[in-house]
Amino acid sequence: MTFSSLPITTVPAGAPVLSDPIDIPVAALSRLVVSLYLTDRVDTVTCHGTFNALGWIIPGDATALTSTPAGATPMPAGALITAVEAEAALPSKAVAVLGDSRVDGIGSTPGADRRWTDVLAERLVARGGSTLCVINQGIGGNRLLSDGIGTAALARFDRDILATPGLGHVVIAVGNDLVFSFAPRTGEAAGFLDMFPGAPVTVDDVIAAHLQLASRARAHGAKVHAATIAPYGGSEMYSPQGDKAREQVNAWIRTSGAFDGLLDFDAVWRDPADRTRIRDGLHMGDHLHGSDAGYAALAEAVDLSLFD
Repeated sequence: MTFSSLPITTVPAGAPVLSDPIDIPVAALSRLVVSLYLTDRVDTVTCHGTFNALGWIIPGDATALTSTPAGATPMPAGALITAVEAEAALPSKAVAVLGDSRVDGIGSTPGADRRWTDVLAERLVARGGSTLCVINQGIGGNRLLSDGIGTAALARFDRDILATPGLGHVVIAVGNDLVFSFAPRTGEAAGFLDMFPGAPVTVDDVIAAHLQLASRARAHGAKVHAATIAPYGGSEMYSPQGDKAREQVNAWIRTSGAFDGLLDFDAVWRDPADRTRIRDGLHMGDHLHGSDAGYAALAEAVDLSLFD
């Protein structure tokens, strides 16, 4: 890799750096490894804390290696690399998904690409057509209206979604605002919630945020789809008040006509015997996040015609 024809670059704080193009063919659904050599200690870097994209820390300059050496330390986070842009052989469109931990794939097998966005990408590639790329912009703990783990979705929307090359479709799948606002401050949940300051929000606040995102996406020529908020009964975050608010937002998403398409994830995951809970086998054991089977069920339920 080079940067303006130079083999080294300095990344300004808060800014991206784009490398020079590399002439290398990349098949659909390929996995790439990008190696960076840091000449000095770096105390603060942009990281994405997820076990879905595994990396390694290797002493010295290992950029010329083609395999992982003995002594490499696994790094369960994505650091420094924001994205790899590939030029498609034919004109194509991308689906950019704005989400929280259920988009981030918490509960799926680490490093196996079993998030629902991964499975959706596999379905789109198998179908063919002009929409082939799915961009996962999920951050565990993310909210629409308040910062916490990651900048609020409303604030990062331009950077993470609207700046996507070839953007054709946006999926809004952020459901934490109401869950966190009504969650009981007891047990382990209390310590977790201390990391998320911000005033409680209402159903109307969440609806207004969805409308803002939809308007901004359409101004960029993209179609907008919304996902209903899946159940979470039985988890430490559950409260009857939060669940009632979740149902109200879901009812609005289904009936408002504000979106070009619906991904009814609530209907896919909910237990027929108890609509507040995820069906057994579809969650990782915490009654909140999916298993591989749960995420696959979400992806298989998506109507691919939404992305024509």
